[in-house]
Amino acid sequence: MALLVLFGFLAGAATALSPCVLPVLPIALSAGATGGRRRPLGIVAGLAVSFTFATVALVYVIAALGLPDDLLRKLAIAVLIGFGLTLMAPPLAARVEAWLSRLGTRTGGPRAGGDGFWSGALVGLSLGLVYAPCAGPILAGVITVSASQSFGAGRLAVALSYGIGSAAVLYFLMLGGRRAIAPLARRGAALQVAMGAVMVVVGLAMLGNYDIRFQNAIATDLPSFLVNPSEALEDSASAQEALADLRGQGHAVKFAASDAPVPGTASGLPVLGKAPEFVGNERWFNTPGDRPLTLRGLRGRVVLVDFWTYSCINCIRTLPYLKAWDKRYRKDGLTIVGVHSPEFPFERDPGNVEEAIERNGLRYPVAQDNELRTWEAYDNQYWPAEYFIDARGRVRYVHFGEGEYGEKEKVIRELLAEAGDRVGKPMSGARGIEAEAGVTTPETYLGAARAERFTNPKLSPGLHDFAAPAKVPENEFAYRGPWRIEFHSATAAGGSLELNFGARRVYLVLGTVDGRPRRVRVTLDGKPIGAAAGSDVHGGTVTVRAQRLYELVDLPRVGQHLLRLEPEAGVMGYAFTFG
Repeated sequence: MALLVLFGFLAGAATALSPCVLPVLPIALSAGATGGRRRPLGIVAGLAVSFTFATVALVYVIAALGLPDDLLRKLAIAVLIGFGLTLMAPPLAARVEAWLSRLGTRTGGPRAGGDGFWSGALVGLSLGLVYAPCAGPILAGVITVSASQSFGAGRLAVALSYGIGSAAVLYFLMLGGRRAIAPLARRGAALQVAMGAVMVVVGLAMLGNYDIRFQNAIATDLPSFLVNPSEALEDSASAQEALADLRGQGHAVKFAASDAPVPGTASGLPVLGKAPEFVGNERWFNTPGDRPLTLRGLRGRVVLVDFWTYSCINCIRTLPYLKAWDKRYRKDGLTIVGVHSPEFPFERDPGNVEEAIERNGLRYPVAQDNELRTWEAYDNQYWPAEYFIDARGRVRYVHFGEGEYGEKEKVIRELLAEAGDRVGKPMSGARGIEAEAGVTTPETYLGAARAERFTNPKLSPGLHDFAAPAKVPENEFAYRGPWRIEFHSATAAGGSLELNFGARRVYLVLGTVDGRPRRVRVTLDGKPIGAAAGSDVHGGTVTVRAQRLYELVDLPRVGQHLLRLEPEAGVMGYAFTFG
């Protein structure tokens, strides 16, 4: 964590030297040039605090409530314009300054308000919100983890170090600005009005997304290290390893395998630890009266706990096997419990979960784990993940991801035999779709937090008018035309999306902004795709009626192809997966 905090500080400092800071810079310089000598310090203090709050705490709240991700930007624009208008009216500005001075006298000593620290802090608080879209890969990783797991001091420390790094550079820039503008100090009132006008102009420019258009324009012509000097640092192997530590990747799981056999058992399966209880679940499905289950109440039965989420293709491909095992072994003493742990906000809706259970024909119990309490009790990190628990409540076998279905069914049979249930029936013979060999395109997300392999300049939340290359490189993606990018999704505003993929099947999680059906035109290698090549595509069009995973392409074999999507305005995309 200490290494990630250091990377956050350095990346924040580098970000303050990139074009992303241009909307913030004139405001910081103008605000820092007026008032007392401690005003610049107040500005950077406010910026560091509000940036940290915006990139972690507020993002967590917005994700939990399902609010639009550009809410922070709209709020920041309103604050900037309002503050600028205040400065343009000297009598009103004097009243605000007097109020802040009284506040400073009560909270920070007799001189705290007088030399402008608290008035500067107010400006800094608004700047932190404006600056939030500049967050690079490190902060994107922190935001993503914070929105899907419990809030922690470590993630707060990384975001704070990022904000402090940027604030430190801006502080020195403001000191230089004060010296440059010092000769104009005699005309303080006129200068204050002018600075307020600058804030209003910048706020209006942001309202029209001209700041984003400018960044995109220069990103097209300048080398990436000039557009974002922190990118190389944040994409380094050391930084990515530190991010993996934060997410819990690459470490031993809670139930590390043991080579010690269980005395007196035929199977010899190791004991990996006592299975945690089901905790913090909002709702249960497919249980008597929808009442919650407990492992204590299931003692004497073999339990298979399956962590899944309904828009995950890897999870969906395991369901035929789980259903077959439930049908074959339930009467012999097996209980399968699906723990639905959401990745996207819409997967928290119990109606969506219930519809997915019915659509997939699940008959075994399912717990809705919206706050990931059971997920965290198992120290789980994967979808899907399966934990095999014996009749005494001990974890005996763990498997992450797809595959090994024959081995897993043997484990079920061995644990049932240990419990005294004679399984004389043959194997279930379960069959399902498995991932194809030779797939070259990795999964990616459409939102700014985890988008990868896009030819467009580094994505940030807001409305963009994208330019795309004439030919999309292999295994890469390209937005074209207007799109509204958010942290976890992208909403079509008249644009298109192209990808040059190497796979047999293409899946995309889709929804709409208001739940009303909307269409997406789909072409493969320049031709409308037919029903034979895409189970959810009919006549070259997929109709998005619910927030779920849609199969866009299903070909006879793995190959390299160009897929083009032309969604109607209001269609939301979340993540691509391939098989």
